[in-house]
Amino acid sequence: MATSCQLVGALADKLAACRHIAGPCETEGAMRCPYCHGGDFQVIDSRSPTDGFPVRRRRVCSSCKRRVFTVETIEETPLKVVKKDQSREDFEREKLRRGLQRACYKRPVSEEQIDAIVRRVEAEVHARYWGEVPASVLGETAMDYLKALDQVAYVRFASVYREFKDVSDFVQEVKPMLPHNKDKRRRRRTSR
Repeated sequence: MATSCQLVGALADKLAACRHIAGPCETEGAMRCPYCHGGDFQVIDSRSPTDGFPVRRRRVCSSCKRRVFTVETIEETPLKVVKKDQSREDFEREKLRRGLQRACYKRPVSEEQIDAIVRRVEAEVHARYWGEVPASVLGETAMDYLKALDQVAYVRFASVYREFKDVSDFVQEVKPMLPHNKDKRRRRRTSR
C-alpha cells in the first residue's frame, strides 16, 4: 500500500534535469526516507501537468522499499516593492487589484479583465525583476494595460498614481490620447 507524502522544495535545477525521466533521478542523494531515515529515494515515475508544475513523483526507498508520492513545486522568492520614500513592503496582488477596481468603477470593464491585468502585471514584474521592484514600474505597467482597455479608467488610475494636483495635469495626460481628426471637425463646424 502506497503512502502519500508531500515534500515541497525549490529544486528547480535538478527538477528540470530529471523532469521527463522515468527511473532513477539525479536527485537521488538529496532525499532520505522519512520512515527508516537510512535509505535514499529513487524516482520510479514522474508526472507533470502541461504547464510544468507541480510535478508529482512516485518514489521508492532503497532500504525499506516503502513507496511515497512527492509533489515538487517552485518556492518563489517574495517580491518586495520599493516605494518612493525607499521603504519596502511585500507585493500584494490584492492591493493592485483594488486600485484597478476603483479606476474601473462604473466602466464597461469586467472582473475577468481586471484579473487578467493583475496576472499580466505580476508575470511581467516577476520576469523582469528578482527580489525587489520599484513601485513606479508596477504603476506604469498597470497603466499601459489600462490604457489599451479603457481610457477613462486609465486617466482615473493615472490621476491617483501620478498624484494630479489640478485640471492641467488631467489635460496634459489626456491630450496625447485625443484623436487629431476630431479637432479638425470641430473647427470646421464652428467656422460654418
